Amino acid sequence: MIDLRSDTVTQPDENMRNAMANAPVGDDVYGDDPTVNELEQWAAERHGFEAAVFTASGTQANLLGILAHCERGDEYLCGQQAHNYKYEAGGAAVLGSVQPQPIENNKDGTLCFEKLAAAVKPDDVHFARTTLLSLENTIGGKVLPMSYLAQARDFANTHNLKLHLDGARVYNASVALDVDIKEISQHFDSMTICLSKGLGAPVGSLLLGDAAYIQRARRLRKMVGGGMRQAGILAAAGMMALTENVERLKDDHDNARYLSEKLGAIPGFNTFIYPVQTNIVYADVSSHIDIRAIADALKEQGILVSPSHKAMRFVTHKNVSRADIDTLLSAIEKQL
Repeated sequence: MIDLRSDTVTQPDENMRNAMANAPVGDDVYGDDPTVNELEQWAAERHGFEAAVFTASGTQANLLGILAHCERGDEYLCGQQAHNYKYEAGGAAVLGSVQPQPIENNKDGTLCFEKLAAAVKPDDVHFARTTLLSLENTIGGKVLPMSYLAQARDFANTHNLKLHLDGARVYNASVALDVDIKEISQHFDSMTICLSKGLGAPVGSLLLGDAAYIQRARRLRKMVGGGMRQAGILAAAGMMALTENVERLKDDHDNARYLSEKLGAIPGFNTFIYPVQTNIVYADVSSHIDIRAIADALKEQGILVSPSHKAMRFVTHKNVSRADIDTLLSAIEKQL
């Protein structure tokens, strides 16, 4: 099976499975799992924060991240394309009574500071209290510029907001920019990292922040059913993901650029309007091509892709080789 639907489909290799099988474990709800404790302590120090908490998913990490910053009746600013606004089932609003205030994303994934400033509510009983700005990096495969992150920090300080980063693919950003991860994380009050996307762990995300903030998040994690027992089996994979699988993300980026270039040369597929920065490739497809039919035909050949009405998305990852991409391209050409 060649699966380009997402980098969430990555499979743990034999070394990671061995590390999971042999991980020392305890009851994490009691704080007794040594492998979870090691991961959290190491990750906090590595990214420049006081503390971290291991969570079951990126959605859970974002939920805890928002709720630990905001009280009921508060609001957070975010992009209209932000994962924690658009793709997480409205969790902050449903479970925390925290109102999202989405702002239109610019084409490069950033948010306009003038529009953000206009959305910050005055201190008035009529309005939800604006307490948080949430950014996402990468977003749709796009990398937020370092200069923009510094501006976002200044904006948050000016408006007395906390600044949260949905860093599900933040290591893709750091690799693409060729900067140490702390160069990105230094701007934020809190940050999530997904371990189960391109980094290749089977399960888990991290939420990072100061000690008091993470203590609130830990209580919230228990509240939403996220307290895990012998979770060291999963944390061991997360540690390997962070220590052994970061540099190889460059291979995914190279493969994505290769796919974009070759696919864009096939009549009816336009990839050049979506410059590839990391591991996500988009292609507009001509109206005379039946996208669904192509996706169904590819599936019959063991190739999975993500079609929509007029476009296709492909995500490269550690289980997709250059030969797999050539197989995909050949299969598409045969359907035309």
